Amino acid sequence: MNQEIKGSRIILREQREDDVPFFAYWFNQPKVMFQCGFEKPTTEEEVKTCITVNHKSKDSVWFTITDLDGNIIGETGLLRMFPAWHQTDLTIIIPDPEMQHKGYGTEAIRIMLDLAFHTYKMHRVSIGVVGLNTDALEFYKKIGFKQEGILEEAYYYNNEYSDFIMMRILSQEWQ
Repeated sequence: MNQEIKGSRIILREQREDDVPFFAYWFNQPKVMFQCGFEKPTTEEEVKTCITVNHKSKDSVWFTITDLDGNIIGETGLLRMFPAWHQTDLTIIIPDPEMQHKGYGTEAIRIMLDLAFHTYKMHRVSIGVVGLNTDALEFYKKIGFKQEGILEEAYYYNNEYSDFIMMRILSQEWQ
């Protein structure tokens, strides 16, 4: 799928090999590793495989998020798409703190939810969030996600356990 979706402040475009250095750098930052659940450092070769192979699976759609000038901001995707049950999981990361709290994530998620509910005819979109990542939990609640479950102490990072919070939004809750 070679797709580009232009929003008012961002562009979601197909991921490319030249995105690898950006993601390899950020995916090795300790805070990003914690937020994403990466248990070990990531090599450029592993990121390249993700972009060129793993993210091309039939049950997912991935985008690199850029600003209107083409500068990379992050990535987002729908994964584990299961049309028979009309459900999918959402993922998003804007790893650079300088790019957070500027509305890019909100716009990206709005585009992705429109895609999930209207283009792919999903009924339910889920996201899992590390319980210690309270900023993310508040962000997803603001978007309209509801907490539906807690996997107690299911996440382990830096010698510390955290709950893993499952959240979801249903098609009728999204306007």
